[in-house]
Amino acid sequence: MTNLTNFQIYDLLNRPRPLYLVKIDLSDASLWYVNLSECDLSLAVLTRADLVSANLFRVSLRKADLSLANLYEANLSEANLLEANLKRSNLTRTNLIKADLSQAQLVEATMNRAMLSKANLTYTNMSGAYMVRVDLSKAELAHANLNSADLGMANLFQANLAGADLRNAILSKADLSEAILTGANLKDAEMDGVDLTHTVMPDGSLHD
Repeated sequence: MTNLTNFQIYDLLNRPRPLYLVKIDLSDASLWYVNLSECDLSLAVLTRADLVSANLFRVSLRKADLSLANLYEANLSEANLLEANLKRSNLTRTNLIKADLSQAQLVEATMNRAMLSKANLTYTNMSGAYMVRVDLSKAELAHANLNSADLGMANLFQANLAGADLRNAILSKADLSEAILTGANLKDAEMDGVDLTHTVMPDGSLHD
C-alpha cells in the first residue's frame, strides 16, 4: 500500500506537468479520472490501483507494476508499457491504440473490447487472457504468447502474428483476414467461423 496520504497524492498530481514520478508507490490508490498524460511513471508501483477512465495518454510506464490494477476505459493510447507487469489487470474497453506493450506481462488480464489497433505486442505474454471482441487490427504480435487466451470475435485484421503461440486459444468467429501467421503455433486452437481471407498461414501459404 502507498505510504502517501490522499492529500499528498492530490497535491502531487496537481503540480505543473509533465510530472516525473519514477519509482513512485501508488499501490491501492484511488485515481479515478486522474490526468497523468505524458508523465513519467517508469518503474512505478501501481498494484491494485483504481485508474478507471484515467487519462494516461503517452505516459511512460516502462517496467511499472500494474498487476491487479483497474484500468477500465482508461486512455493509454501511445503509452510506453515496455516490460510492464499487467498480470490479472482489468483493461476492459481500455484505449491502447499505438501503445508499446512489447515484452509486457498480461497473463490472465481482462481485455474484453480493449482497443489495441497498431499496438506493439512483440514477445508479450498474454497467456490465459480474456480478449473477447478485442481490436488488434494491424497490431504487432510477433512471437507473442497467446496460449489459452480467449480471442472470440476478436479483430485481428492485418495483424502480424508471426511465430506467435496460439495453442489452445479460442479464436471462434475472429477476423484474421490478411493477418500474418507465419510460424505461428495453432495446435488445439478453436477456429470455428474464423475469417481467414487472404491470411498468410503458418506454413507460409496464402489462404484464399
